[in-house]
Amino acid sequence: MEKRIAVEIGGRTMVFESGKLARQAGGSVLVTYGETVVLATAVSDKQAKPDLSFLPLTIEYQERFYAAGRIPGSYFRREIGRPTEKEVLTCRLIDRPLRPLFPKNYRCETQVIATVLSSDKENDPDILAMNGASAALSISDIPLGESMAAVRIGFLDDKFVVNPTQSQLNSSRMDLVVAGTRSAVVMVEGRIDQMGETQVLDAILYAHEVMQPLLDVQEALREAMGKPKREVAPVVVNETLRQQVESLAA
Repeated sequence: MEKRIAVEIGGRTMVFESGKLARQAGGSVLVTYGETVVLATAVSDKQAKPDLSFLPLTIEYQERFYAAGRIPGSYFRREIGRPTEKEVLTCRLIDRPLRPLFPKNYRCETQVIATVLSSDKENDPDILAMNGASAALSISDIPLGESMAAVRIGFLDDKFVVNPTQSQLNSSRMDLVVAGTRSAVVMVEGRIDQMGETQVLDAILYAHEVMQPLLDVQEALREAMGKPKREVAPVVVNETLRQQVESLAA
């Protein structure tokens, strides 16, 4: 079964597709914006690691030469080695808003990979990767409390611009990436050039408003293709130990 849903964001169409690629993954979503295409996949181990005290979540964001129509030269024939600074920063953009949405006691190794398949050098793949990662988790059996969406906000000609192109960003006084759920903003990242606190707050609130259609798309995908979520066993707390710790900390 394949599903394709399009939504207009920032005057351009963003398309979410699932069921076509990476079918063996727990969840996979192909996101297209302009000529930029990102494939996001999510998988998670069936067995939990109870000895861990944190969520073993790994985020990978990969940009390939072929995405921009380039072929590596003779010296760098293969794309190996450490990730670029852009890839590392984008991984953090994906990780920060997603990690708090998992159940606190979820201890299964989980991996989310966003791969740039095509880049038009105008629409930044990072926003597609963030939305695709959330969508892939949403339709998978991996327990995620609620979906997350993200947009970039620029400021040109005294007005906010949603998902500005690279050429627009060159003359924008603001480059703000905002991620949020249906009811709250969960992450803000970016740069601002001499703008007031009120304008920044307005930008964040505006971003939360315009990202709602992206959450609608993820909800529609989940209803059409979503798998039943795994049950997460509740954490059993040793009551005697808890009381002893509280008494020592008092």
